[in-house]
Amino acid sequence: MTIDKSRSGRAKVLYALCASDDAKPRYDIRGLESAPVYAIDQNGLRAVVSDTLSTRLRPDRRNISAHQAVLHSLTEDKTVLPMRFGVIARSAEAVQNLLAANQETIREHFERLNGCVEMGLRVSWDVANIYEYYVASHPVLRDARDEIWDRSSNNADYRDEKIRLGNLYQSLRNADRKEFTEKVKDVLLDYCEDIVETPVKREKDVMNLACLVERQRLDDFAKGVFEASKLFDNIYLFDYTGPWAPHNFITLDLHAPTKKKALASSTGHSG
Repeated sequence: MTIDKSRSGRAKVLYALCASDDAKPRYDIRGLESAPVYAIDQNGLRAVVSDTLSTRLRPDRRNISAHQAVLHSLTEDKTVLPMRFGVIARSAEAVQNLLAANQETIREHFERLNGCVEMGLRVSWDVANIYEYYVASHPVLRDARDEIWDRSSNNADYRDEKIRLGNLYQSLRNADRKEFTEKVKDVLLDYCEDIVETPVKREKDVMNLACLVERQRLDDFAKGVFEASKLFDNIYLFDYTGPWAPHNFITLDLHAPTKKKALASSTGHSG
């Protein structure tokens, strides 16, 4: 693909990599700084980029939302390898050199991920107070709590007892998280190509799963989530989202083609 000379020397924000074809794509979305999004091709590979005058991108809400909007648009009809936010190449030539230098690992990712998208699944305890729920449903925790309340202790000893009680609560909750996650994964593996456990972010979260799903099997995946939910009672909330670009299934470690620094910031995949 011939690169517009008026654009070639400008720095480029990288959004994603994908396979190229003979057609010149037209993207109906703007990227960071409201810049037009376009393609740079090299050896059958394509980088989706926009121009920038910045040397560093602020990870604020507006910029991150713009980056994610481009990825979401690209993922609607094809497999893409998302770049993490903030990757900037110095020029169009630097982008082409990056594609050429890393074409083997990029192609390997396409072979593994082709036709697939990422679906997220979060399972949480749908209760008002998770600690009180555990006290009510785990006699060993309830007995330990009641023993502390009934015991006459000085402040230091009482504080140590409360720490031990908190550790018991955490260990019970973590054990349940592990057991329940394995139950859900056992079901979903019949509907997914792969599953990655991602960290839980809230106290009430049981699990966060990233699921690699063939695009043509998205309806089957929804059925799999429903099947897994039937293993649990009504206090467990199943919430799935997507499709997304397969962030959690990419292990790209892109490198510049020469010792001379070709990028203004380090390259890599989205996290």
